[in-house]
Amino acid sequence: MNLILSKHSFQYSYFGTIVLWLAMLTGLIGYRKKTAMEFLFVSVAIFWIFTTPIVSSYMLGSMEQQFLPVPINESPQADAIVVLGGSVAVPDRPRIEVELTDTSDRILHAARLYRAGKAPLVIATGGASNSPPEAYVMKALLKEWGVPGKRIVMETKSLNTYQNAVNTKPLLDKLRLKKVLLVTSAIHMPRALATFQTLGIHAIPSPTDYLEAYRKNYEITDFMPDIHAIGKTSMVIKEVLGMMVYRWRGWIEKTDDRGQQSEGGGRRAKGKKVRR
Repeated sequence: MNLILSKHSFQYSYFGTIVLWLAMLTGLIGYRKKTAMEFLFVSVAIFWIFTTPIVSSYMLGSMEQQFLPVPINESPQADAIVVLGGSVAVPDRPRIEVELTDTSDRILHAARLYRAGKAPLVIATGGASNSPPEAYVMKALLKEWGVPGKRIVMETKSLNTYQNAVNTKPLLDKLRLKKVLLVTSAIHMPRALATFQTLGIHAIPSPTDYLEAYRKNYEITDFMPDIHAIGKTSMVIKEVLGMMVYRWRGWIEKTDDRGQQSEGGGRRAKGKKVRR
């Protein structure tokens, strides 16, 4: 029940839904013309500002650049590579094969780290509620991209980031693995890393799947609402709320900066402006 609430409650906080709630509230208080107009103005203003590419890109870029990418050859050595799920489409009808999603860079990045000799094992972590565990699908792709099957360990029960960490820790303890490269999307890395470190796992961030690139020039359309900007804003809201919920539940504490810059994995950007 808690999992269902934590998963679906985010949907009611996505940006488009927030504006919808404001519009509904405007209708409910419509009998008071002045108050209704004030709410309508606020809802339109919020929608306009946060669905423009210039604002959504800045928000997304600011979150992604908390951990900067590191070239594969400069990544540190570790005992294992832990790659988080949520990155593939399992072969459910009408799909008959594994298909890639927007976050499939996670699996490719993990395969590249392994092929570069950065760790002897890859731990694929991800379950599913109504289909085969995602870890099985991740393993198939890892093998296709050059990781031997015997070098892949699967964790098949996790349905969220917290469970990824909780279910991975016993595997690490059993195999006596002390240090891991944590692979996930850049926007997801702050919450994922904090969760793993709170459980005492020596995780070194190895982010990938950067969605926002540096921009030098702007066009007039960057200041107009855009459907893709809505998606970016929703992603940022989801991660901000996710951090708040995880802190409230005690699943994360303040992120430990150990090993992030000195060991070269997922270097944290400190005091740098985000250039958009």
